[in-house]
Amino acid sequence: MTTSTDQADPAAQATAESYGFQTEARQLLKLMIHSLYSNREIFLRELISNASDAIDKLRFRAIGSPELVGDDAEFAITLLPDAKAGTLSIVDNGIGMTRQEVIDHLGTIARSGTAEFLAQLSGDQKRDAALIGQFGVGFYSAFIVADEVEVFTRGAGTDAGTRWTSRGEDTFTVEDAPDLPRGTRVVLHLKADAREFAEDYRLRTIVRRYSDHIAVPVRMPKAAGTPGDATDDAAASAELETVNSAKALWTRSRSDIADDEYQAFYKHISHDFGDPLTWSHNRVEGKLEYTSLLYVPKQAPFDLWNRDAPRGLKLYVQRVFIMDQAEQFLPLYLRFVKGVVDSNDLPLNVSREILQQDERVTTIRNALTKRVLGMLQQLADQQPDDYHAFWDEFGTVLKEGTGEDYANREALLKLLRFSSSKSTDRAPRTGLDAYLAGMIEGQDRIYYLVADSWETAHRSPHLEVFRERGIEVLLLHERIDEWMMANLHEYQGKTFQDVTRADLALPGEPAQPADDEPAGPLAERIAAALGERVEKVRPSRRLKDSPACLVLGDDALGPQMRRIMEATGQKVPESKPLFEYNPAHALVQRLDAEQDEDRFRELVQVLFDQATLAGGGALADAASYVERINRLLLQLLSD
Repeated sequence: MTTSTDQADPAAQATAESYGFQTEARQLLKLMIHSLYSNREIFLRELISNASDAIDKLRFRAIGSPELVGDDAEFAITLLPDAKAGTLSIVDNGIGMTRQEVIDHLGTIARSGTAEFLAQLSGDQKRDAALIGQFGVGFYSAFIVADEVEVFTRGAGTDAGTRWTSRGEDTFTVEDAPDLPRGTRVVLHLKADAREFAEDYRLRTIVRRYSDHIAVPVRMPKAAGTPGDATDDAAASAELETVNSAKALWTRSRSDIADDEYQAFYKHISHDFGDPLTWSHNRVEGKLEYTSLLYVPKQAPFDLWNRDAPRGLKLYVQRVFIMDQAEQFLPLYLRFVKGVVDSNDLPLNVSREILQQDERVTTIRNALTKRVLGMLQQLADQQPDDYHAFWDEFGTVLKEGTGEDYANREALLKLLRFSSSKSTDRAPRTGLDAYLAGMIEGQDRIYYLVADSWETAHRSPHLEVFRERGIEVLLLHERIDEWMMANLHEYQGKTFQDVTRADLALPGEPAQPADDEPAGPLAERIAAALGERVEKVRPSRRLKDSPACLVLGDDALGPQMRRIMEATGQKVPESKPLFEYNPAHALVQRLDAEQDEDRFRELVQVLFDQATLAGGGALADAASYVERINRLLLQLLSD
C-alpha cells in the first residue's frame, strides 16, 4: 500500500491510498473482459441493478431513521452520457458507502465459493461466460467497456465522501472527496471501441430491454431537438425524463406482462445471463395478502451443493425492500428457486428473528412450497423434455426434500425420476406413476436397486430374475439415493422393495426370510469354506445367469450409507452379507461335484470375491484374489 498526503492545509488534508485487488477479483476481471466481449451491454443492467439495490436499502433503513433521507426523498437513477468526452455516469441517491465500505466492496469479491467457481473456469470463452453469468458479475462488469472507472460516493448519515478509481488491472486508489451528495456516482471512461454506450438511443434501448421493470425511475437528459426545431439543445440536455416504466413488475397484472419482461426481471434478480426455465406469478388475497413471483433457472448455480451458501427470495413489505435473501420462505431443498415475495401483512421493521417466529411466514412458506412443486409438476406434465432438463440440473437436490419435507412427500415422489432396468442408457426418465402403469399382473411392490454407478446397477446379477419375468427395476446410483430410500416406504399403496435384500418377495411368491435354514449339503460346505465372511449361505431365487451374488440382511446398512457414515466419523455397525448361489449354473454344479476340499475352498473364495465385485464392492484383499485366480489358471492349463 502506498500513501500520499500532499496537501497544503492539514485541516483539509485528503488522504489517497493505493490498494491491490484481491487475487480472485483480478482473475474475474480478466475473464470478464475477454469472455463477455460479445455481450458487453450487460454492464448497464448490472450497474442499474446495483443502484436500485442501494435505493431499496436506504428506503428500508429510513423506516426507523427518516433523517437518513432528509429532503432528498425523490429516489431516482440517472444516466448521464457525454459523447464528446467518451464517458457515461450512472448516478443514484441511495444508501451510498463509507470509505471503508468502498475498500471492502470494490476491492474484493465477498461471496462464498469464489475459489470453487474459479476452479471451474476452463478458458473456453462461451462456457466461461455462462459460468460467470451464474456467479454474477456486478460492479466489475464496468471494466468490460471502460478503460478507467471512477466511483464518487457518500454514505447516508455521514459527511465524508470518497473517490475510488481504477483501470481494472492490479490496483485501485481511494481518497477523500468533499462536497458529495448522498449516494453513488459511477463514471465510466469508455474504451475507444465502446463509445456507442455514450449515445442516447443506444442507452435508452438497453434500459428498456433490461431494466424497464426496475421500481425506480431511470432518468436521462431529454433528447436534443431535430434540425429546424425551436427546442434549445442546452435546455433539453439539462432536463431529465424517465425512460423506464418505473413500476415493480410483480405489482402489475399478469395479463399486462410479456414473457420478455418476466425474463428480463429474472436476469435482474438472479444475475443470470440465460432465460429461466419456467416461472409463476401469483397474488393471494383474503386473510393473508401477498404477491409472489417465482422462477426456476435452467442451469444450476456453481454453489448449489453448498447448503450454507446464501439463498432465498427477495422480501418486500408493502413494496418496501426488506431483505435480499430471505431463506425462511422456501425449504432448503428448493434453494435454487429465485424470485420475490411482497406481503402487506408483515411488519415493516421485520428482522430475521421475527421471520423465524411469525406464523404468517410459516403460512406463506407452506403455500410457496406447494406452488413451486405444482409449477414443477405442470412442467413435467406439459413439457416433459424441459422437465427432464430440469431434473438433470436439480434432481439430486430435489431428492433432499423426501427426507426433510414430510408434508409434501407425495408431491415430491411424483416428481422423482429414475434410471430403469428397461432402458439402455442411464438417463433418469422414469417416474413412479409411469412405473406403476407398467407393473405386471400380481405385482404389489416397487422394485429398486442402489449401486455406486449406473453401470454397476445395470449389470447387477440381482436383476436377472426381474429381466426374465419382465419386471421393471428402478436403478439408483447417486450418493444420496440410499439415504433417500431409507425415508421412503410406499407410494400409492405400493411398498418399495430393495432387490439386494434377503427378504425379496417376487409377484405371486412369499418373501424368503433371511433366517431360513440352509438348504442341503452344498450350502453347508460353502458356509464352512467362507466361515466368518458371511452371515448365511443359501440357494438363490433371483439368479438366472450368474453363479453367485451377495445379499444384504434386512437391517444391514447398504454400501453407500456405510461410506457416508465412515466419512463423517460415525461408528458403523458390523454386518455380514448372505451368500446366494445358483444351483442351475454349470460352475456351481461343478463345484458341488468337487471332492478335493482345498480346491473346493479356493473356488468358493473366488466366487465370493467375484460376487463382491459384481455388486460394486471392493475386495478386502485384492492381492489374495489375484494369487488365487493365478493358481486356478495354472491348474487348468496343466490338466
